[in-house]
Amino acid sequence: MFPPTTMGYDRAITVFSPDGKLYQVEYAFEAVRRGWTTLGIRSKHGVVLAAIKRKVLPLMDFSGIEKVFKIDDHIGMTFAGFASDGRVLVDYARLRAIQHKLLYDEKISIELLTRRICDVKQSYTQHAGVRPFGVALIIGGVDDGGPRLFMTEPSGQYMSYFAVAIGAEGQAANEYLEKHYKQELTISELITLAIKTLMEASKEELGPEYLEIGYVSKEEPIFKKLSISEISEYISKIKG
Repeated sequence: MFPPTTMGYDRAITVFSPDGKLYQVEYAFEAVRRGWTTLGIRSKHGVVLAAIKRKVLPLMDFSGIEKVFKIDDHIGMTFAGFASDGRVLVDYARLRAIQHKLLYDEKISIELLTRRICDVKQSYTQHAGVRPFGVALIIGGVDDGGPRLFMTEPSGQYMSYFAVAIGAEGQAANEYLEKHYKQELTISELITLAIKTLMEASKEELGPEYLEIGYVSKEEPIFKKLSISEISEYISKIKG
């Protein structure tokens, strides 16, 4: 991945390489690129988050795998990368959302929550004895500013998106989204586009048990997750 002459600079997170890189952060990006494909899509009607699930071992209880999480009533989150790092940040996000509601008697905005998470991720790129979070988060929801969608990087950087995909087939998924995304899509059309994108990126027909999808609409800003039967109906319509 990196030239042998520069490998000594990856011994500590606090050491920059001559070309201005922190290799431990670069390695964290690689962990994200090897994760299960995950995406978020936003239109003027709301936000949809979707992810592929894989059965790692034959005897694993597949129902126990979760990739899309409800953070607050109006916010959902998904991730690609180390699941353990993602779980910790999901719990942190839920805690910050509750604290904000108790302190200010209002729901936290999507960008403020994203910034709080990125503050933690960035702090783990500048202290000795720690490593960066090997996970990228996609955070979506509806607040006073309307539907919002953000993606956070292991470096602590974040950007706003209309649509974004990360993970192993992230590049192929992004290319498909660039061709088919429209800001006027309804929630139902966003869900259909999310399923088509994941199938196109993975080059296989995915059963409903291999997909996890959540959404929040502008008309009803409550984050909800689709059941397996609901996902199966969408897949049947796509095949039909």
